[in-house]
Amino acid sequence: MEDDIRTHLERKRYAEAFDLVVSEYQDKVFRLAYSMLGNRALAEEAAQDIFLRIWRALPGFRGLSSLSTWIFAVARNACLSAAASNASRKALSLEDPAVRIAAEALHAVAPAEARAALVGELVARLPEKHRQVIALFYMEDKSYAEVARLLDMPMGTVKTYLHRAKKELAEAMIEHTMKGGKP
Repeated sequence: MEDDIRTHLERKRYAEAFDLVVSEYQDKVFRLAYSMLGNRALAEEAAQDIFLRIWRALPGFRGLSSLSTWIFAVARNACLSAAASNASRKALSLEDPAVRIAAEALHAVAPAEARAALVGELVARLPEKHRQVIALFYMEDKSYAEVARLLDMPMGTVKTYLHRAKKELAEAMIEHTMKGGKP
């Protein structure tokens, strides 16, 4: 797909290339925006803004990086701008040794779709920097090095943020379970 898009760009067929970009990256960009912003309406608005930015910048794409890296960089920057204009969320911070037990209990009793919805809600509550690394590493299947490059941070920081985000998610899962919540 990326080769098809590059071919259209080389031939200066930007409208066709843009159509391919939208069809290939629409869901991925929305998921990234949702995971970074934690709100469906904001994510939809951000996704529209992202594709508008891509449309405007497509003729200037020089291929110095992969197309997907460039698109995710545009998406990340647009989401950071959108997040800066919205109130940031508080991080959850509970100390509980039963993290694994609560997660396993939830896994045993909740259907997969309900677990996925709950995880989505809990990810949305994470601090922005943690949502970003979770989104890129797990949801977009990027490597540590790719996440570090996309977020312009050292790889050690990416690993630290991932560790903290997983810990916060586990703690939030425990809190949810302890309150008798069901996904």
